[in-house]
Amino acid sequence: MVSSLTPTAKVLVAAFTTSGVIHLVRPQTFTPAMPRQVPRPLEVIKASGVAELACAAGLLVPRTRRIAGPASAALLVGVFPGNVQMTVDAARAVTERGASAKRVAYLAGTIGRLPLQWPLITAAWRAGH
Repeated sequence: MVSSLTPTAKVLVAAFTTSGVIHLVRPQTFTPAMPRQVPRPLEVIKASGVAELACAAGLLVPRTRRIAGPASAALLVGVFPGNVQMTVDAARAVTERGASAKRVAYLAGTIGRLPLQWPLITAAWRAGH
């Protein structure tokens, strides 16, 4: 199963598995990333953890890989607003509380994640084919 995965798909499986477990075990870690408009954020965070684990499992099994690739891509599209929210909040913290090294580094990291989302989405889509 794993041997038939591309190296990129293996990275996706590892990332989805790790993130999925963290979403379930420590959901409060992701609360700051939730856009304010999302109702019941903890439930949404836990559901996204389950979805990540399902995508990881789906990518591992050749019979389910064709649907797991697009599902994984859709999941990554779905979490993009959270990445944007993190960036907005980090920029606000720098503006309102000052540009400490920690705040600026966090802001730079959140900004850096945004353009990486498209290659991840593309890789997830391709992992299903």
